[in-house]
Amino acid sequence: MKEITKKPNKISVLAPKSGAKEIGSDQWSLDLAIETERDVQGIGMGVLSDGTPYINQRGLAALCGVQNAHIGTISSQWNEPDQKPRIQSIKTILKKAGLEADAAHIEVPYKGVTHFCYPAEICLAVLEYYAFDAGANCQEQARDNFRLLAGSKLKELIYAQVGYDPTGGASDKFRKWHERIALNYHSAPKGYFHVFNEANTVVYELIVAGAKIDEKFVVDISIGLHWGKYWESAGLHLVYGQRQKYPHRYPDDHPQSKSNPQESWCYPLAALGTYRQWLQDVYIEGGRFKNYLDGKVKRGELPPSIAQLAIEAIVPAQIEHKP
Repeated sequence: MKEITKKPNKISVLAPKSGAKEIGSDQWSLDLAIETERDVQGIGMGVLSDGTPYINQRGLAALCGVQNAHIGTISSQWNEPDQKPRIQSIKTILKKAGLEADAAHIEVPYKGVTHFCYPAEICLAVLEYYAFDAGANCQEQARDNFRLLAGSKLKELIYAQVGYDPTGGASDKFRKWHERIALNYHSAPKGYFHVFNEANTVVYELIVAGAKIDEKFVVDISIGLHWGKYWESAGLHLVYGQRQKYPHRYPDDHPQSKSNPQESWCYPLAALGTYRQWLQDVYIEGGRFKNYLDGKVKRGELPPSIAQLAIEAIVPAQIEHKP
């Protein structure tokens, strides 16, 4: 199989990675392997051993809002002598991007099962087709996803989701958060809790979704400010007792560390259940978390695709109760 290339008729790998081999049609099944993969909200994605980010067949169908069989048909008709209009359209989209491919997917054996891997460039071409060029078969879901994932965003999303560094360097996406935990996990006095430690679930889902949690992305400040306002307005000190200040510290590589230790609020443990109910009902499901992420997106600090994944992971699906 000939890989996608910006120079037609030349065999090349899809993504840069030092030491990657050029792959010919008679050897790709032997040389390529799945280096890492993950299922994200029902969409299977991963990275091949040459650095190529991909989505599996069912995942691509879900992105496009079509049946799995439709994506399989694209693959089976890819090289038919009499090209169907759908295949022509998708190949035209690829050509406009300076790309070509001798097959729509790559078959790779993994854990005893053959995986149908659709490279990111193919996925975007198919997604664009179902978004704008499929006539009566255009899908609103495909349009929404294409707007989120156009350009290099799909590649970046896949790399982030599976924890893959395309530069070949080591990546520890949890390091900054772990450094703050190490400095503060015992800082609140006995009998009190602080929002920082209670934010772990939200921060974890953000990191897994691909957000870069660092000195500029401090979601626990947002949660703490909203919770503090609610504490005061609801008069919760009359129910649980007064809150207190405790010393909170930031790692040395955070600009906030210049004013260490910083005073932060901690709350009576008796109020923990009320806080967690407020976090779910008001901050997360009530829209404050979405507003916080939307602000990051508008300022260019967070890709919209990552914000959407984080919201889908944290905000529970609403279950319709049948009468």
